Amino acid sequence: MSKRMLPHVFGCALVLLAVQGCTSAAPQSGSPDLAPRGTTMTTAKPTRQDLTNKVSLTGKVTMNPVFGITAPVAGQVRYLEVPEAKSTPTKPTRVATVWADGLPNHVEVPAGATFGGRLVDDRSTVTAGMPVVSAKYAGYGIVADINGEQAYQISDASQGTIQAQIKNGPGPFACAMLGTIAALPAGTAPAQPPRQQQEQPEGQPTTPVGKPQQEQPPSGSSDPTGLRLVCTAPDDVKLINGASATLEVVTANATNALVVPVEAVAGGQGKGKVDVLGADGTRQTKDVVLGLTNGKVVEIKEGLTGDETLAVPGPNLPRAPDGEGKPGAGSR
Repeated sequence: MSKRMLPHVFGCALVLLAVQGCTSAAPQSGSPDLAPRGTTMTTAKPTRQDLTNKVSLTGKVTMNPVFGITAPVAGQVRYLEVPEAKSTPTKPTRVATVWADGLPNHVEVPAGATFGGRLVDDRSTVTAGMPVVSAKYAGYGIVADINGEQAYQISDASQGTIQAQIKNGPGPFACAMLGTIAALPAGTAPAQPPRQQQEQPEGQPTTPVGKPQQEQPPSGSSDPTGLRLVCTAPDDVKLINGASATLEVVTANATNALVVPVEAVAGGQGKGKVDVLGADGTRQTKDVVLGLTNGKVVEIKEGLTGDETLAVPGPNLPRAPDGEGKPGAGSR
């Protein structure tokens, strides 16, 4: 190395050391992934869109599925004597009447199904929506077992729509819901009244007066069920007993709903809070009424006009006072 290059090399080394010294002397920055609690990471403005709530169920194609029929109103149920069907009914069969305020409200088994049995005692006081009759659909249906949480989600599914898809088979197609989703107790058809002695042809045995004939098990009895949804496919859809199926139940719809990102809202079950940002960046926490959600956005039914700017993430729920919520708090 020539003497002429030495000052240049030593100068570069001094500059490098100076840069390293400045870098090491600077304070260490925090993790960029962590921000202080309450920091506004971004903002969002309410928008409008259509929302649909859906529940997905797994079911099977089943022959002659049992379903329940509910009381149309609250009142006293009076059952009718229903003769055993000799063939599949082509029109509704009236099986009971619920009397309320002196007026009859009829309970009918729909066409294509037969009476299964009574689910409560005759003259019982029932509430609206309570299963009072079981029925058996004549043919193929799709049955999906559901749990309690799903039951509340789809309690109004009869007002919505159901789409079905047979695994490796036809679909999707509309599936018409039968009856209620409530679990059914065992249904028992009423026993036939005792027959009186009648004249018999000569040489034939007679039945003593007042003594019933040998009791036969009721042909219309039905077994208890768990929570289930039963629906039927259009006539042109080919079904095979035991085939697996998926049901998509639309439980609710909202058209042109005011929505915000779910991250901007704290709370749930219809009530929530959002932070509205002012022009100077200050936050104002406001109460809102929540509606439908698809997991990405949530409907705001009340509390916002749509012109606000919201902080994301939303407000933090207040902490419980010291001692509350801790195991053993308040015990002596």
